[in-house]
Amino acid sequence: MLAGRRYRLMLTPEQVERCEEFGRICRSVWNTALEQRREYRRRGSWINYEQQAWELADAKGDHEWLKLAPAQVLQQTLMDLERACRERGTWRVNWRSQRRWSPSFRFPTGKLITTERIGKRWGRCKLPKLGWVRFRWTRALGGIVRSATVSRDGPDWFVSFLVDTGTATPEQHAKPGSEVGIDRGVVTAVATSDSVGFDREFTTAGEQRRYLRLQRKLARQQSGSANRAKTLTAMRRIKRAERNRRKDFCAQVSHRIADEYALIVLERLHIRNMTASARGTVDDTGSKVSQKSGLNRNMLGKGWHAFELALRNAARSTGSSIVKVPAAHTSQRCFACHTVDQASRESQAVYRCTTCEHTDHADVNAAKNILAAGRKEAGRLHAVTACGDLGVARSAKQEPGTSVTGDRQLALLVGVRRL
Repeated sequence: MLAGRRYRLMLTPEQVERCEEFGRICRSVWNTALEQRREYRRRGSWINYEQQAWELADAKGDHEWLKLAPAQVLQQTLMDLERACRERGTWRVNWRSQRRWSPSFRFPTGKLITTERIGKRWGRCKLPKLGWVRFRWTRALGGIVRSATVSRDGPDWFVSFLVDTGTATPEQHAKPGSEVGIDRGVVTAVATSDSVGFDREFTTAGEQRRYLRLQRKLARQQSGSANRAKTLTAMRRIKRAERNRRKDFCAQVSHRIADEYALIVLERLHIRNMTASARGTVDDTGSKVSQKSGLNRNMLGKGWHAFELALRNAARSTGSSIVKVPAAHTSQRCFACHTVDQASRESQAVYRCTTCEHTDHADVNAAKNILAAGRKEAGRLHAVTACGDLGVARSAKQEPGTSVTGDRQLALLVGVRRL
């Protein structure tokens, strides 16, 4: 099984300069090769990786600066471009802008990479044309290194090792028959059909105030100035802390869910379409666009796609099966009587059916509907009865006589420890 290990590099000034140079060369090769592919497409023909690799070798005779970067790094750049063009199309692959693109390059040959631990908190690795590079040893590699990717995030540099752990995905989950439906929401990031929710704040109030102050300061500064660069660095540092917290949250929750359940059912969400701007629509008014922008920020801020990727990664180690079902009407359908009514969802927290008066937390009700649809798709249940078999704790007929309101049900949602 292949796994990733990411560490923070401690580069010397000479190594930083070399990494910046390697990044510039890779960006130039990417953009030149992409333009060449598009020119071939305009003529109705096609050029592949093998031909571009031969032309790159010939170009080194005319351009000495191409020899400064390792040959395997440039070849890997062409291979990444080949894959991107085949998956997305030549015209949908983005250019690597000098301002927006963060330098990164990959060493694909693990045999040329040597790693060793030199202390309790430090390790080092030997990379072609960089020599020995120190990094913070935050966790063991746990396998054989297959490749290494060096990238820059703000002012810091990181190395990501792709290691072969030597393990395989279990044939059967430790808890066969366990199943759960998951609803990803805006108020609660992850809500399960077992009435358990996971959420946390990824930015503090102080960070939000500082970021807003930096945005206003950036608007007053001159483009290309040194002070503007410092402001951008401070803004990126805040955003990086937010990304790290979100990534940590997704990893914790996904491993917890994958350890507990053999079948995990998710909604099939088209996040790109869901977060599209409201500009140009029929209701293109200032208030509508502003409301949609705020909703888009909340959806993207919860990290729905990152959670799905982390869940698929965790499922490899536990043997869990992940099933995706259509998301239509899952939040508007009553789990007890299957009636679809938009008015039943009174708020983000309260769901009260207008037909049978079934009351539940809105996200939990949606998660139960997702689980029921996942059972059918996975072949675990042919039909769901009108009363609604929860399949995890009890039948809907066995619910207590006193109804639990959505506000009280929200108290059952247990969040991940806030750091």
